[in-house]
Amino acid sequence: MITLKVTQQEADLIETIRNYKKSCPNGEPELEWYIRNLLDELLDMD
Repeated sequence: MITLKVTQQEADLIETIRNYKKSCPNGEPELEWYIRNLLDELLDMD
């Protein structure tokens, strides 16, 4: 196991991806939308 320091937003992204993977193959569209929004926000950070 690896220990990393992450922001709250990064931790939310990781947890949401894990929840999305558990819900597959019928992944929740709302989770996918939330994942994409979090990722977009993280990529736009300075």
